[in-house]
Amino acid sequence: MREAEVAIFVTRRGRSEVLVAHRSPSQGSYWHTVAGGIERDETPLAAAIRELAEETGLTGVELQPGGAVAEYAYPLSEEPPERSALYPEGLVEVRVHCFVADAPDDWEPTLDWEHDDYRWCAPDEAASTLRWPETAEALRRLLLEA
Repeated sequence: MREAEVAIFVTRRGRSEVLVAHRSPSQGSYWHTVAGGIERDETPLAAAIRELAEETGLTGVELQPGGAVAEYAYPLSEEPPERSALYPEGLVEVRVHCFVADAPDDWEPTLDWEHDDYRWCAPDEAASTLRWPETAEALRRLLLEA
């Protein structure tokens, strides 16, 4: 069972572009960043590296600044019942550890089954595209207010 998640903001071209990925219909059909659960006995950094490779194929990049740069929590009640079942009974909110990954300027993702589309956006457009307000606020803090 997971108790926390990671969100990875993938950027390129001097952080002027941010990757947003569209979740496939089976995953809710919304725009989001690269994200996923922290598995048992896994650190947030290890989870971020794993999720980045699984969801986009991006490997070998440093997650800036080498650790969690922002955290937020969202109410577990926002999750549909089938996703809520992945979390321990009684958990009220899910803590999310955020990271930034700077991809090569010409890099394009290879999406996994969780996503059916992607696009590159300016940071402010990316923040307004993301479904979850907590994720958008984390992006604003990391890239727009830095």
